[in-house]
Amino acid sequence: MRDIERQRLRSLVTGDMEAADVLHADDYQLITPRGIALSKAEYLGEIASGQLRYQVFEAVSDIVVRSSDQMAILRYRARIDVSADHGDLLSLTCWHTDCYELREGRWQAVWSQATTAD
Repeated sequence: MRDIERQRLRSLVTGDMEAADVLHADDYQLITPRGIALSKAEYLGEIASGQLRYQVFEAVSDIVVRSSDQMAILRYRARIDVSADHGDLLSLTCWHTDCYELREGRWQAVWSQATTAD
């Protein structure tokens, strides 16, 4: 699960939308540190268009995993450097929680939530 999460983060930083599409369930939802809910289409669309651009998105603590046969929950502190709408770079440290489900034989993120830890 830790490797899958690192792959997901890497796809977001590099803009690998093919990999990101596979790693996020169709009903994926992100709750941002500002409390905004984004669907998969909204979130990945912003990344694909360059409206949202990650420079860094990486775990800076151990990724703790709780799992069962069909579900896994991951929690860790993340360093995020991101620019939105071609604006200034925002650097923050967040607690990040991701929920994965095993769907059709592959793990996909279904929910993510980031809470500012600064």
